[in-house]
Amino acid sequence: MKITQVAAAVILRPDGSFLLGQRAADTFYPGYWEFPGGKVEPGETPRDALVRELHEELEIEVIEASPWIVREHVYEHAHVRLHFFRVTQWRGELRDHVHAALAWQGADALSVSPMLPANAPVLAALQLPPVYGISHAWQIGMTAQLAALDRALAGGLKLVQLREGALPEGQRESFVSAAVPRCQQHGAQVLINGDAQLARACGADGLHLPAQQLLALERRPPFPLVAASCHDRHELEHAARIGCDFAVLGPVNQTASHPGQPGMGWPAFGEQVGGLPLPVYAIGGLGQTDIASACAAGAHGIAAIRGAWA
Repeated sequence: MKITQVAAAVILRPDGSFLLGQRAADTFYPGYWEFPGGKVEPGETPRDALVRELHEELEIEVIEASPWIVREHVYEHAHVRLHFFRVTQWRGELRDHVHAALAWQGADALSVSPMLPANAPVLAALQLPPVYGISHAWQIGMTAQLAALDRALAGGLKLVQLREGALPEGQRESFVSAAVPRCQQHGAQVLINGDAQLARACGADGLHLPAQQLLALERRPPFPLVAASCHDRHELEHAARIGCDFAVLGPVNQTASHPGQPGMGWPAFGEQVGGLPLPVYAIGGLGQTDIASACAAGAHGIAAIRGAWA
């Protein structure tokens, strides 16, 4: 079956809500809800198609649109490859010309249904926040890290990785036992790096796989949330193949832990993540001021060790 290329827009407002359209009665899947967009015409890039479709459908002019993820789905009538873009700035007043209705929605609180079948993984990815904080109590001490964690959680951090393999086992268990409840009390999801047994024992939300563990697996570990550290396209594709929810790729810049070793830079990062079906966080000498650059290069957001606790 021929693959139909489609550009799809996640039009985002500052509060994180996004726009959905309800398919009209004279189309496939009438009444279902979808992200605005349409087919990529011959000679167009997906971004060109996005700009054209949003102008034709909604009368808006795209100012900022960042590549995000690419998902494939086989419907009864078509095999589609959906190129999702996050549209964060546009000009004009929304005037719909193709949908039965429009609705602004939140990923964790949809009030419309049903959604087109291809969009379930997209909605899950939209629930991931822009910053992924990674602990380093093994470097700065458990007391200092817990204090930094408390400050960051109070400031809105919603996704945390406890990466403490260098701590002695007893200290690691003690730290994790103190950190996990803190995260969950603030509504933050917390993943344990590399230790499935500890993740289950402490009631963590998920498991973060180091690259070596990732490549040894042929199926997704049985956790609600699974992530992986990657260094190249091969590892990223393996993470997607086994069903990881997201990945982390880097280093983008030179880091304090690897002085003198240059990072890959944003152009190379963008090449590595282009066309992948899962969100990817950028890591390596990054802080919250780098989120816009990361998204422009195709990242979901930034992961940071030192930068997350500043």
